[in-house]
This record gives sequence, C-alpha cells and structure tokens, in this order.
Amino acid sequence: MTTTADWVAGARPRTLWTAAVPVAVGTACAISVGGFRLLPALVALGVALALQVGSNYANDYSDGVRGTDVDRIGPERLVASGKATPSSVKRAAYLSFAAGALLGVALVLLSGIWWLLAVGAVAIVAAWTYTGSSRPYGYDGWGEVSVFVFFGPVATLGTMLTQAGHVTWWAWVASAGVGLYAVALLLVNNIRDLATDALAGKRTLAVKLGEFRARRLFAAVVTLPVACAIVVGFVHPFALLATMVALPSVFIALGMRMGAAGANFGVMFKGISGVGLAYGLLLAFGIAI
Repeated sequence: MTTTADWVAGARPRTLWTAAVPVAVGTACAISVGGFRLLPALVALGVALALQVGSNYANDYSDGVRGTDVDRIGPERLVASGKATPSSVKRAAYLSFAAGALLGVALVLLSGIWWLLAVGAVAIVAAWTYTGSSRPYGYDGWGEVSVFVFFGPVATLGTMLTQAGHVTWWAWVASAGVGLYAVALLLVNNIRDLATDALAGKRTLAVKLGEFRARRLFAAVVTLPVACAIVVGFVHPFALLATMVALPSVFIALGMRMGAAGANFGVMFKGISGVGLAYGLLLAFGIAI
C-alpha cells in the first residue's frame, strides 16, 4: 500500500523550489514597478507548484512503465520501486495538472490576459510529453531547454505580467538566472544517470554531449547566474546580494569538472538546490527593495 510519505517523496519536494523561486522573483519585479497584487501572486504560486508536482508524477509514471528507472542511481521512484501502481501515479499526475489548470483559469480571470490560457495549455502539454508521449522530447536531449523556458522566463515573466500588466528588460535577465539553476539541477541528475540512460535508449543532452562536455556545460550553467545578477544590479543595486550565494556555485562546478561520482552527486544536488533557492530569494529581495 502506498503511504502518504511515499506520495510526498514521489512529488520530489527537493525540486519544488524551482517552481516557487520564479514566482517570487516575478512578484518582486511587479513590486519594483508598483504593480504588486497579492491574490494573483498566490494563485501563480499555486499554478507553478501544481504543474511541477504533476510533471514529477508524470515523469515517474512514464519512466516507470518504460523501465528506464529500474537501474537508476538516484532516489527510488514510485512505479519503478513498486511502491505505487502505474495507474495510481498517472492519476495523481492528472489530478495535479487539473488543479494547475483550474488555478491557471483563475489567474487569467484575475489578470484579464486571455492569451495566457494558451501558455498554460502548452505548459501542461510540455510537462506530460517530456517523458509521456510516444516520442518524449526529454529522451531526445530537449529537457534542459524546456526546463529553462518554463522555470525561467515563462514562470517569472508570467507572474510579473499578471500583476503589473507588463514586463521589463531586466526582468528577462532575472528570469534567465532563475531558469539556469533549474537547468543545473536537471544536469546533475542527467550526468549522474548518463550511463544507465544511454543503455536504456534515453538520449538526454548529457548522453548526446558525452560526459566531458556535459560536465563543462554544467560549469557554465551554474556560473552564468552571477552575470545575470550583476546585470540586474545596474537597475536594482541590491540584486547584487544574489552573487554572494551564486559565487559558491563555482566550487560546485569545479567539483563536477574534476569528475565527481557516486554519492558526490547527491551532495551536488543538495548544494545546487540550496544555492538556487537562496539565489532566487536574494535576487527577489534585491529587486523588491
């Protein structure tokens, strides 16, 4: 029988900051231009979290029924471990997407920006087809691009737009920094699972690039947010606070370049999660004040 703890673990709570941080930064951007609205901000957070949880369950289901999670190195998944049936995990994904869709409609009603319905629909389709279609794009090296787009510009700028009614150029830069940390988190997993993914026919970007170049890409991805914070700092000087936590990413990058393996990936995953969360919150604080 699947326990509550199993379902919570299956939602992958350590990844949920990637949904919350862009909403926080987008809200801070709205505050800075005098457009803050509490209710749209809270609804946007609900949308982001629901879609992220739905995506996590959808990936668990799809990878589980394909058998690509059987020999994975990381934490156990619900389907692959037998802790939950495929149908129940699939249903959990559908329910999460439905909750996200309903909240998305509410956000559109609050903002009056109707074309965002199309953006929300694309986000749900992208979350499911990442691993769930007959030709999942996550198995063909496009996962990092999707993660950057939806956890960076779409979530951040969408949050600002629904509150302030417009977006600014520096908000685009801020959204890039946030999205890059989400990409870094995915890269840690994909580099860790590179060998088993290749055997399972899962051609992630790490598999396509090869281990050496994938590790170099990771180093670039965790370094660029520093530049993003500096650029935003020209408009909002306190945004430079984010560089205080972003700079330690360089040491994580060095560890990856030097060939971190085994249990070290777990440490890196926690490190990037902590740095990404702190970076986003400090960036949001610096923009808001």
